Amino acid sequence: MKTPMDYLHEPRIQPLFHDLLAEKKLELAILRLDEVHPLVSGNKFFKLKYNLQQAKKEGKSMILTFGGAFSNHIHATAAVSQIEGFKSIGVIRGEGTDSKNPTLAYAREKGMELHFVDRKTYREKNTYSVIEDLKQKFGDFYLIPEGGTNGLAIRGTSEILGEKTSSFTHVLTPIGTGGTFAGLAESLLPSQTLVGISVLKGEFIRKELEELMEQQEIRPQGQLQIETQFHFGGYAKWKPELIEFIQWFWQKFQIPLDPIYTGKMGYALWEKIKNDHFPSHSKILIIHTGGLQGSQGFTHRTGIELPYSFKVK
Repeated sequence: MKTPMDYLHEPRIQPLFHDLLAEKKLELAILRLDEVHPLVSGNKFFKLKYNLQQAKKEGKSMILTFGGAFSNHIHATAAVSQIEGFKSIGVIRGEGTDSKNPTLAYAREKGMELHFVDRKTYREKNTYSVIEDLKQKFGDFYLIPEGGTNGLAIRGTSEILGEKTSSFTHVLTPIGTGGTFAGLAESLLPSQTLVGISVLKGEFIRKELEELMEQQEIRPQGQLQIETQFHFGGYAKWKPELIEFIQWFWQKFQIPLDPIYTGKMGYALWEKIKNDHFPSHSKILIIHTGGLQGSQGFTHRTGIELPYSFKVK
């Protein structure tokens, strides 16, 4: 039986060229994690890698995890569970959710059993009582948190940076649950600055990341910056200028971005370049964390066609 590693492609570093970059004397490239695996996109591959190894080590045959109706994590977990021979359960936020949306339809196609809960129960998903109720209903399972972020996920995302990225002075990534940011922080070089673009509304993410890195005993050698002003209203929220930027970026570079994570990161990057945030001769690397299936969900919700639509396989 094939494992996710059998499908792994070495992520390429793609240079980007534009007159503004030349004017500001900057070098820019994008790490194409969206290309590492045909089904388990981007950072989700790295987050799930060691969790699945641990599930096997514990002799588990079932994976249970949590997510929203358009979750990249649900999409990826359903796919990788089928590849690895696990039964999968997705606990989905919202009882009135449209189960025919592209993400959930794909998850069901990959064999995931969907269990819808009300928002109050979902908020209490990490409590003993909720977990015990789920065990009573489904039996013994290996639990992966919402978004996939735990110590094993961070072990995986710490492998994203390496020798091939050592020459970059700045690394940019979107921030959701923080697992990718924490992993990148762990492998950051003293000469590098990691800039995280939060897709969530609010300053709470700073404290959550501080607690996460303290818990995982991460002591970054480089500098960390967290930007919280590019959320466009909050998680999965958007404004016309974000969609216009995603379309512009596609026209200029032929690289698809999604409106939930990478589009907001890209928008933030370009604003920072225009406003001279980066010193001349900086070498900037942006992390394409995948999640392009989210573009289908966006179109499903809004009717707005994006320049690129992730094709499920």
